[in-house]
Amino acid sequence: MMERLREGANSLVVKIILSLIILSFVFAGVGSYLAGGGQMVAATVNGEEIDVREFEQQVQQERNRMQQQGGEQFLNLMGDPAYVAQFRQMILNQMINDVLIQQHADQLGLRVSDAQVRQEIFAIPAFQVDGRFDNDLYNTTLRRMGLTPDGFAERMRSDMRRQQLLAALAGSEFTLDSELAGVSALESQTRMVRTVTLSLDDIASDVTVEQSEVQAYYDMNSTLFTRPDQVKASYIELSAALLADQLEVSAEDVQAYYDANIARYSSTEKRRVSHILIEGDSSEAQAQAVLDRLNAGEAFADLAKALSADTFSGENGGDLDWIEKGAMDPAFEDAAFALASVGDVSEVVQSDFGFHIIKLTDLDGAVATPLAEVEAQIRTTLQQDLAVNSFFELKDTLADVAFEKSDNLDDAAEATGTTVQTTDFISETDAPGVLADPRVIQALFSQDVREDGFNSEVIELDSERAIVVRVDDFRYEEVLPFEDVEADVLETLTQQKAQEEASRLAEEMLAALEAGETVDAEFGDAEAFTRRGPNWVVANAVFGLPKPTEGPVYGSATGFGGDVIVFSVESVQEGQVADDLRPFGQQMLQGLSQQSLESVMDSLLSNAKVTSNVN
Repeated sequence: MMERLREGANSLVVKIILSLIILSFVFAGVGSYLAGGGQMVAATVNGEEIDVREFEQQVQQERNRMQQQGGEQFLNLMGDPAYVAQFRQMILNQMINDVLIQQHADQLGLRVSDAQVRQEIFAIPAFQVDGRFDNDLYNTTLRRMGLTPDGFAERMRSDMRRQQLLAALAGSEFTLDSELAGVSALESQTRMVRTVTLSLDDIASDVTVEQSEVQAYYDMNSTLFTRPDQVKASYIELSAALLADQLEVSAEDVQAYYDANIARYSSTEKRRVSHILIEGDSSEAQAQAVLDRLNAGEAFADLAKALSADTFSGENGGDLDWIEKGAMDPAFEDAAFALASVGDVSEVVQSDFGFHIIKLTDLDGAVATPLAEVEAQIRTTLQQDLAVNSFFELKDTLADVAFEKSDNLDDAAEATGTTVQTTDFISETDAPGVLADPRVIQALFSQDVREDGFNSEVIELDSERAIVVRVDDFRYEEVLPFEDVEADVLETLTQQKAQEEASRLAEEMLAALEAGETVDAEFGDAEAFTRRGPNWVVANAVFGLPKPTEGPVYGSATGFGGDVIVFSVESVQEGQVADDLRPFGQQMLQGLSQQSLESVMDSLLSNAKVTSNVN
């Protein structure tokens, strides 16, 4: 076949085809590269780019968080393309705001030193073992997050600078005691309220929807009942964390690791020393003379007080208190830690400060934590290390077998000791768990995987997680037939009509009550409403009304389930000023700081040049 291709390469037809292909690259491919490199940029803020991969990662993280909190309700929302677009825009807006804040911090000259970043990282509990920073745990955690130490440090620096700016805004606000007293009294105010509920379910049971209305609504809003492109997926997921749970570590391995890293599980050796410092010309000879006097029996403390150039310690007999390794001049430290027993005196030692004679006065040796107390920690560390090594080996095997046997995942699962997981039909907006990752979605709906039936390449979700997917079945976007959604349309129209009827009844009732007329509804007994009550939707409406003067005041609010609550504010009991106004001061300062931040952001946005490439 290759021979025939070579023979045909000189034919006129092939040359024409090649010319057309080259032109298509010039006008489509290269042009897209020059103008559309922006496809890798989610937005540009005053010339600074927001990488689309970082944006998609933020979207995925927020989606996972919301899914954990909202469950099925959130998944239903994500089935609405309009909501998805709004959700993505919200994330992008936040990222744009963060860039603007960072740029503003640069203009103000806000800085965070390396030492501050390091101190902040050391204080993060997730990187600590027994209350102390653990470098191995730190690096392992970052690998799982797909971050490098330098990258994480820069994230920390950016966040700390942002907090500096926010703190500066907060620090510019203040409150008066009279304001706090007024807020305190308003906060504790109580209103006596009687309510009557117009139940949406009761009203809906009396609502009549004609078949013609159902059909007409469907005809006018058929796009609301569009089923998106969907696939049935199979996949194999590899995870170092899951592998760690399956790995056994022997007692011998634990002992060997403990012995090799005993310093990590030992307290720091401390030594208490005294010294005599000799400076100036002929100082070495003078120091040797002092050492000779010590060897002749004179007291170290007396000579230190009389002769040491370090007069501060000399007053205390040369005592330097407790020292640890890394705290002193290297030459001094080496000599001090070479002394074997309490009472030993060194030879003359030269440092950058002069010549010393050092005496060991007390010793607190390093104490190793018993193996039994750290065995579980060591076992976990070894499991994680083994799991990471196993993960990379299996990932290579998965890539090879999934490529060679591209028409199924069973062979790859057998080769890697994993299982093939499957889904029902899913779309780009409701894919569960790991399949919701943008890179996985892109693979599932690609030509090779969805329509040609091949396995995907190995997709690296992070440094220690990978996945291969394939499509078992798919169906294109389709407006669902009326018969399939008739019940949903009927329910939608019923709820709409019930809501309209509830609102109409509430308006009629309010008009009658304000006119002093009797209404055909029985209000409940008066209840004490506070601003922080459980039914805050109604409470907001209640406290939004003026105080009653010559009689009750009336209002209405729509509750969480759609019920309409008509209420009567009967009386107001003024609140008391709290003894401690500090919580109100903090609350007011937070509100004022937020207003200041919003004002700054409005100004920054109005003066910024922002372009977005996200739909």
